[in-house]
Amino acid sequence: MTMPPPQAPPPPEGAGGGAAAPDARAVPVVPRRPLPPPRPEDRQRAPGPGEPPVELAVPPAGPRTQNARLQDGINRCPRCGSTDIRLKVEGGLLRCGYCRNEWSEARVEERLGLGEGIRDLRGTLVASGAQDIDAAVDTSLTIECAGCGAEVVIDTDDAMSARCHWCRQRLDVNRQIPNGAVPDAVLPFALPHAEAVERIRAFAHARRTFAHARFKAEFQPENVVGVYLPYMVVDAQISTRLEGVGEVETRRYTRGTKSNRRTYYDADVVRVRRAVDVTVDDLTFESSAQRSNLDVHRSTNNIVNSILPFDTKNAVTWNAAYLAGFTSERRDQDVQAMHPRLEDQLLSIGRSQVRASLGAYDRGVRWETEALDVHGTRWVAMYLPVWLYSYHHVEGGVGMVHYVAVNGRTGETMGSIPLAKGRLLAVAIGVGALVEAIVLPLVALGVLSWGR
Repeated sequence: MTMPPPQAPPPPEGAGGGAAAPDARAVPVVPRRPLPPPRPEDRQRAPGPGEPPVELAVPPAGPRTQNARLQDGINRCPRCGSTDIRLKVEGGLLRCGYCRNEWSEARVEERLGLGEGIRDLRGTLVASGAQDIDAAVDTSLTIECAGCGAEVVIDTDDAMSARCHWCRQRLDVNRQIPNGAVPDAVLPFALPHAEAVERIRAFAHARRTFAHARFKAEFQPENVVGVYLPYMVVDAQISTRLEGVGEVETRRYTRGTKSNRRTYYDADVVRVRRAVDVTVDDLTFESSAQRSNLDVHRSTNNIVNSILPFDTKNAVTWNAAYLAGFTSERRDQDVQAMHPRLEDQLLSIGRSQVRASLGAYDRGVRWETEALDVHGTRWVAMYLPVWLYSYHHVEGGVGMVHYVAVNGRTGETMGSIPLAKGRLLAVAIGVGALVEAIVLPLVALGVLSWGR
């Protein structure tokens, strides 16, 4: 077998009558710039034998939200120094019980600039009050009274403040500890107790027709309690890519006769691709495992999500005095545990952002591939105010807790009440019989007319 002669190499540029013309498909290559010489101060010594490795990539630090003014555990009135401080719900201000001075902590949005730089987020930034929970940290905290020096123990599972048993000074838990009890910010109550009672009473009254008789007899909306529930408020910069098929109707026609008539559609099937960059500001969801567990067979605590949104832009720096007279629930989930739920919500936001561009596909779009790129997130732990009414109902040996929740800022109300199933069934049967009595003669008349 004879081998072909080797190909001659192309002539060098400028030889043999000029340079060869570049291919039209060629892409110009920009030469890489040389790296600058290293600075002596940037050099790091390699660890010696037995020394721990050096962490070269330092993750970005989240914002520090600790209220340094209250680290000693005593919350004093700025005017007179009294520790008798409570929340004045009308207006959401702190009020001194001695001199009647009113004031508010700084808004965390402005103090830390949380509404800025969302487009530039990279990686995961976790505020100091949203750091991972350390299971080894005791929920009981010992505070030394700055007034007399006595040591006072506060169980953060039950309360966030206590009075010194010697000098009667009020001590608050304002120092951030890794047990989830002290968040970065708090959104104060703005809806008074009396108005919350009226909203719950109106909610139950509108559903009294099918409410269980025992519930109506034992209903006492005055027992509503104010509670601060733990939430995570997240900012994110994301990119979403969607690919699927859309259908555009081209023809509609009917085949068959009489009762066998069917409507058919002809449609063009088109490949659809969408990509969008989204900036998410103040996405809110629960950071309590018990509240995020939607076990509808035992309780209806999922109704709390139906009273969103909260005006989280008005949240203020943490001060335990805002909790005086209310209860609170401690956060028990870390950022890592909440990532799957966050990604589900971010992907849903991405879908909603492209919905406006799908109007031409009148038969709909079916997404087959969905991709989410989370460029950066910022996590802030926050207490949000909820007025909550609960009722434990037992029927057939099975108990269920029904809740009616009122947004402590906007007054939005939603809940569930136990139903009188017998009455509901009787009404359903009666309505069905009435519809049958009216519709059947009309259908029979229509069939006779069609036959003629």
